[in-house]
This record gives sequence, C-alpha cells and structure tokens, in this order.
Amino acid sequence: MEVTLLGTGSPLPSPDRAGPATLVRAGGANLLFDCGRGVVMRLAAAGLVPAGLSAVLLTHLHSDHITDLNDIVTGHWLMAPEGSPLRVMGPPGTGRVLDAVLEMLALDQDYRIQHHADLNQSPALEVTEVEPGAELTVAGTTVKVYETDHRPVAPTVGYRVETDEGSVALAGDTVPCPGLDEMCRGADIYVQTVIRADLVMAIPNRRLQDILDYHSTVEQAAETASRAGVGTLVLTHCVPPVAPGAEEEWKAKAAAHFAGRIILGPDLTAVTVPA
Repeated sequence: MEVTLLGTGSPLPSPDRAGPATLVRAGGANLLFDCGRGVVMRLAAAGLVPAGLSAVLLTHLHSDHITDLNDIVTGHWLMAPEGSPLRVMGPPGTGRVLDAVLEMLALDQDYRIQHHADLNQSPALEVTEVEPGAELTVAGTTVKVYETDHRPVAPTVGYRVETDEGSVALAGDTVPCPGLDEMCRGADIYVQTVIRADLVMAIPNRRLQDILDYHSTVEQAAETASRAGVGTLVLTHCVPPVAPGAEEEWKAKAAAHFAGRIILGPDLTAVTVPA
C-alpha cells in the first residue's frame, strides 16, 4: 500500500503546493481523497490519469477540497471506456455538488459530443453519499467511514483504508474528536491536515485567525497520533505554507507529542505500508 501526497497546500495560494489531494494505492484500488487545485497535474506526475481511478472520496465540501473535481470528471469521461462510471463518494450534499458540476460542464459536453463520433453520452457518474459507520468495498479494498468535526461545516468524514498489508487513516479538516480517535486507532499511517496556531496568530488578519477553531494544530494532530498508537504521522494542508527550510521546525512541534515517525514533505511525497 502506498500513500502519495498529490497536493499539500491549502486555500492560501502557493507556487509549489497544489490543493489538498491524497492518492492511496491499495491492492488493486487507486483511491483519490479530495480534489484540490492542480490535482490532475499531480496525478499525471504520480503516473496516473483520471480514468485509472477506482473512486474519488471527499472528506467535505469546502471549495479548496473540491476545486478541480470538474477536471477529474471531464478527464475520466474522455479517457475511460464509454459507460464506465466514475465513482464519487462523500458526505450528504455530494450529489448536489456533482449535479452542479455537470451543469457547469453542460456546454462543454455538448461541444465534445457534437465533435467526436464515438462520444454520445454525458459523463457516467456513480455518486454515493456516505455516513459515519459505513463500510465500502472499492476494487476489493475495504474503506470505512468515520465522523470528524469541522463545524460549522457538517457533516464531514474521514476514511480508513484497510488491506492485508496494513491500514491508512485519512482525515480532512477537523479538530480532535472521538470519531477521529476511533478512525486512527492502530493505523499504520495517519494523514492529517494541520495549521500552526502560533504563525496564524502572528498574522493580523481576522478571517485567517478564524480558522483556529476548526482545524487541528500540528500539536493536536501529534496528540491524536499518540493516543491512537499510529505508526507514522503525515502532515499535509499546512497553514500557513511551510517556509523553505522550516520543515524540521514544524516536525519538532509534532515530535514533542508523538514518538513515532513524522512525515512533512512536498507534493508527491510517497509513504508506503509497511514502511
């Protein structure tokens, strides 16, 4: 099993980090978690195209996590065998988002259908709205759904991927909560979006400082990892963007609360199970 951080950025634009997106290759499944800006470019760099995805799984419907969902939909439609559906899973509201994406792309789809003789239908989508407690099977791989806490964004979910090789817990934006602890318990890899509260507080912007009450800090992610007994903590979606050369400073803040391996890398950082 391999976890690739396709995009480690956040809503704050970065020339080096694409928007939040994580690829998990597990067994025969290629699972894409969230679809931030630049996701298709990063997929290509990881050796995959949208048609090669087994499913897209959304943690929540904040814009930075679904910015390039439309690019995934179009790329899959044009590259996959006709009639092969793109599986998209996410919390309640996901169907509404996909309906809006298709409406946005309606003219584009008409143009392409008129131009290509072998293209005669709109994108085939298989949308599943999931609730905590659900257990999914994707290409023979088990994916379990857990409740997270990003209120007032609700509902939000995290996912745990399990195979004979091990387990990976993937959270989107959330503060520590019982569902997160349950999802992470004993996981080989725990991927968590994080903020640096000290740096955010130093920026005199009220709207930016508002994020402090619904994201995990680096320290909180490390505490969750320690409570849950995970093997490797992977930090992503860092706010503010990690300054060049500051990676060890961020990791040190986590290491004060978690004795396991800590990964903080650029886009396309890959972590395998077993390590």
